[in-house]
Amino acid sequence: MKKDAIAILCAGGPAPGINTVIGSVTKVFLNAGYRVLGIHGGYKTLFKEETKFDELDFEFADAIFTRGGSALQMSRHKPANEEFRTDFFVKNNVKLLVTIGGDDTASTANRLAKYLATNNVKVSNIHVPENN
Repeated sequence: MKKDAIAILCAGGPAPGINTVIGSVTKVFLNAGYRVLGIHGGYKTLFKEETKFDELDFEFADAIFTRGGSALQMSRHKPANEEFRTDFFVKNNVKLLVTIGGDDTASTANRLAKYLATNNVKVSNIHVPENN
C-alpha cells in the first residue's frame, strides 16, 4: 500500500497568499512523513478517471513562495453530488484534503466529506479561506 498522502486543491479565482499556503502545508506534511499531492484543475479534474496532479516536494515548496498567482491550476467548477467519486482518494491513500478558496470551495468540500464518509472512505478536510 502507498504511504499516506494529503491532497491540496485550489478552486475559484486566484487570491494573495495561495502559494504561501501551498508551500507551507507541503513542508509541514512532508516533514510529518506524508506524500503531498497538488491537484491541478480544482474540482473539475478531481473526479475524472485520471486526476491531474503532481507529487510536491521541498524544492517545489521553496520555489513558489515568491511567485504570484497559483502554483496549482485552478477552476471555478462546482461539481454536483452526482460527479463525486472515491477513486483518487482510495488509489492514492489520501487521508486529508486541504482546500483553498471561497464559500463554494468550502461548501463543496463539506458535501464531498459527507459523500466519502457514506462510502467508507475516511478523509479529513481543512479549508483555508481565500483572502480577497
